[in-house]
Amino acid sequence: MNSMTAGHLAFVCVTVLALGFFSYNAQRLVRYMVTVGKPEGRMDHPLTRIRNLLFIGLGQSKILRDPLAGALHASVFWGFVVLTVGTAEILAGGLVPGFSYAAILPAPVYGLYQLSQELFALLVLGAVGALLYRRVVVKPKRLQGDKVHSGDAIFILSMIGGLMVTLFLLGGFDVALRPDQASVAKPVSLALGHLFSGMSPGALTVGRDTSWWAHSLLILGFLNYLPYSKHLHVLTSLPNTYLSNTSGPGRKGVMRYMNLEAEDAEQFGASDVTHLTWKNLLDGYSCTECGRCTAACPANLTGKMLSPRKIIVNTRQRLMELAPLATGDFGEFVHPQLDRGEGGDARAQGENDGSLTAVLDNRLLDNYITDEELWACTSCRACVQECPVSIDHLDTIMELRRELVLMESRFPPEVQPAFESMERNGSPWAFNPGDRAKWADGLDIPTMAEMVERGERPEVLYWVGCMGSFDDRAKKIAVAFARVLQAAKVKFAILGQEEKCNGDPARRMGNEYLYQMLAKDNIETLDRYGVTTIVTNCPHCFHQIGNEYPQLGGNYNVIHHSTYIERLLQDERIPLQGDHAKRLTIAYHDSCYLGRYNDVYESPRETIKRALPVVTLVEAPRSHSRGLCCGAGGGRMFMEETAGKRINIERTEELLATGADALAVACPFCMTMIRDGVTAKASDIPVYDIAEVVAQQLPASHG
Repeated sequence: MNSMTAGHLAFVCVTVLALGFFSYNAQRLVRYMVTVGKPEGRMDHPLTRIRNLLFIGLGQSKILRDPLAGALHASVFWGFVVLTVGTAEILAGGLVPGFSYAAILPAPVYGLYQLSQELFALLVLGAVGALLYRRVVVKPKRLQGDKVHSGDAIFILSMIGGLMVTLFLLGGFDVALRPDQASVAKPVSLALGHLFSGMSPGALTVGRDTSWWAHSLLILGFLNYLPYSKHLHVLTSLPNTYLSNTSGPGRKGVMRYMNLEAEDAEQFGASDVTHLTWKNLLDGYSCTECGRCTAACPANLTGKMLSPRKIIVNTRQRLMELAPLATGDFGEFVHPQLDRGEGGDARAQGENDGSLTAVLDNRLLDNYITDEELWACTSCRACVQECPVSIDHLDTIMELRRELVLMESRFPPEVQPAFESMERNGSPWAFNPGDRAKWADGLDIPTMAEMVERGERPEVLYWVGCMGSFDDRAKKIAVAFARVLQAAKVKFAILGQEEKCNGDPARRMGNEYLYQMLAKDNIETLDRYGVTTIVTNCPHCFHQIGNEYPQLGGNYNVIHHSTYIERLLQDERIPLQGDHAKRLTIAYHDSCYLGRYNDVYESPRETIKRALPVVTLVEAPRSHSRGLCCGAGGGRMFMEETAGKRINIERTEELLATGADALAVACPFCMTMIRDGVTAKASDIPVYDIAEVVAQQLPASHG
């Protein structure tokens, strides 16, 4: 290229134009995001965010959860990271003739650099070939449907393959032209150079220049194609991972706080992208359409309409439809919801343009996403757990649910009685609040009011929850746990009729007003008694009080009973009988709100093993962070399941297939769903809560 003055000038012009066009598009996308999206602070806890960037973003820890496809994609990603250094050298050589890292790096370092380029280019080429085979021949289910851009993926993979091929050709022609400068650090180029050695110098020069131009133009073309492609995630995934809260900072799975008392509050929830935050819109840019979220979704895999991938893709589609109006890309035609005081009446500018009017009439809810999709969600967080770029699907789903309930009063009819009962009775069922403590009759368990009256303070407050207070099967769990606490000589109390629903069902079903009413009442009660430590056997109570009450000023040390019992067993505070005549095989079912929301996986298992040293624990194919939801979360406990297969049946079949003698759970909602599944499958296998497993091993004197 040194002598190609005209070629050099042409490349400078092409590069300037390409980088300018890319800069324009990058600014356009940022402008769309920040103009349409609501503001939100995401720059807190930089050390936690850097850790997420290193492990999830650069380390590809989430994508590697799929051992085959994950390894292939990670290979392409890591290859690009390494090869970008070489790309910079190639482009710099076009802008500054004769430029080479060889002039600034020591020979051994430059040799290692050359070797890294060749080896990683081989790695990427092999991975691309395998990925193309998967796309074209294997066609995995999760890569189909939802209008997935398969053609786009094939085109991008082909471009990446072309980049690797032209890189090798460039190296091969270089070696053939200058064999005296050939290096063993470039084995592929050496082999190709040997293959090309019989060509004339003129042909080699043409081949070398053609390969260089092809490689450089592919690089610049690839860069400028990304803003128009689903592969925009190549540019946004690392920023999205840094700015995400799905793996911290803060408590995982906490719903966004909504100030219902703000004087200027007119919109609650989201009906369109204008009501979402810029981070929700960045999620749309960052979606790889890999389908891992949808493949893990219990609603989708049992035949419901919900696809978390579609939710995010639809958000991006609606943004790209609406944003040009919001930012003035169509002159002064501005969406009325986005009018910043300029541009006048939007419809006046576009009343004769049917397409623009249609954009105004559209919205994310209904035109892109249906309420049936939204109500199918169990809030199990499997989609968030599996997303390799840390997208928060649930945040968008829950904001759309809030719109349906708070702004439009659109929800399944069977939800109405639950809302009314929570408002009137403080529980989702129409039971007398005065009967909350009847489960404890004869157990000599004091209420907080009784303890305070005696001038005493408990070691912990046992938060029983609505299920433990009113559901016949869950009452047995409450009794079992109380017996364990008494056997361990733990000084505890309950609230009795002063306890109300923690509010989780209301919040997950979109009724933020009802949730805050219940939560504030509970916080007032807890603070009045000076409660600091709470133990509960319900993961929903555990998560809500411990992780979401702080938004409203309620700060408590909340412990799930599985963790608390494990600690008591470790401290040898629980007397256990030594008779284990029968060896049991038990399959434990992971609760979503205990596991994926709070990373409590081992405590329930350790509790079972400590209580029954002869037990054999077997795992279902989907367990721990991959565990399949029972189907009750997200308010689904109070809705009919009419589409597809019942989620609890799917999960129960999986648990029964382990051949276990008994099933164990650590959640009263899971207990109901799994027991119903066992009954539906005509099985007589028992289902125990872990507290019952321990209580059965107490000496008779503690029974």
